[in-house]
Amino acid sequence: MKEVVAIKRFKKFLQVEKGLSQNSIYSYTYDLKKFSEFLSQKEKDILDATQDDIQQFLKYEKINRKNSTRTLARSLAAIRQFYNFISDTVDVQIQNPTEKIETPHVEKTLPDFLTVNELNRLFSSISEDDCYELRDKTIFELLYSSGLRISEAIMLTTADVDFENAIVNVIGKGDKQRMVPVGKEALRLLSKYIKESRTAIIGSRESEYLFVSKKGSQLNRKSVWRLLKNYVARTEIQKNITPHTLRHSFATHLIENGADLRSVQELLGHMDISTTQIYTHMARKQLQKIHKSFHPRG
Repeated sequence: MKEVVAIKRFKKFLQVEKGLSQNSIYSYTYDLKKFSEFLSQKEKDILDATQDDIQQFLKYEKINRKNSTRTLARSLAAIRQFYNFISDTVDVQIQNPTEKIETPHVEKTLPDFLTVNELNRLFSSISEDDCYELRDKTIFELLYSSGLRISEAIMLTTADVDFENAIVNVIGKGDKQRMVPVGKEALRLLSKYIKESRTAIIGSRESEYLFVSKKGSQLNRKSVWRLLKNYVARTEIQKNITPHTLRHSFATHLIENGADLRSVQELLGHMDISTTQIYTHMARKQLQKIHKSFHPRG
């Protein structure tokens, strides 16, 4: 099996058998491509790589490309997964060169989240009188109200919103479907947006997507990132805010108010509860901060 064929088969394996998202598949194949290019400079094939080759590659990425430990760990994970796949195929028998390589230790970092006051400041800075600002306010409120990923929100269609039952039908990572509750404020904005703003934006054009651009096409994630940055600039919020921050805020506030971890895991669409557990740390950190600030002997 040639190198190109091997990588193509691996990509199909990630998509069909592992059920990974397109973003995850891109990350895996991007890391493999970098490793393959590194090997080609040594006139080597990826199927003939040794443990030493991989260690040299990681060293090169760290020193020459100044990559972080987290990035190195991700690259090694992709390479290891590839060789695990190749080792299990019937027509190729090679020893996995990653077996004795330890994964770089990565400290878990707690993502930023917004307080309720900060969220109120952000949402109050966005007008409902302008059709585009109403669209933006609606998508931001939905991200916070339902804890959606931005990739999930922009894939929603008008048919995915169930106003009667106050839920949205979401297709998450690995094409897994889940029904997520929507809060009253998000429902109000969704109703107003669909009746007023979306109609004005789309005009005589047709689109199944819920959130549409000026051209009437699907709103893309980069545009949402840029728009949110612009709105945050209107406030005095000094945090690094992205659409994912609204999802983090959703989970953190649920945990802070007593929601159990399993329920939050279900709402977020996490496959592994260990991913959800980071929010207990975030809530604990916030409580410690409050204690330190307001307790007489804090």
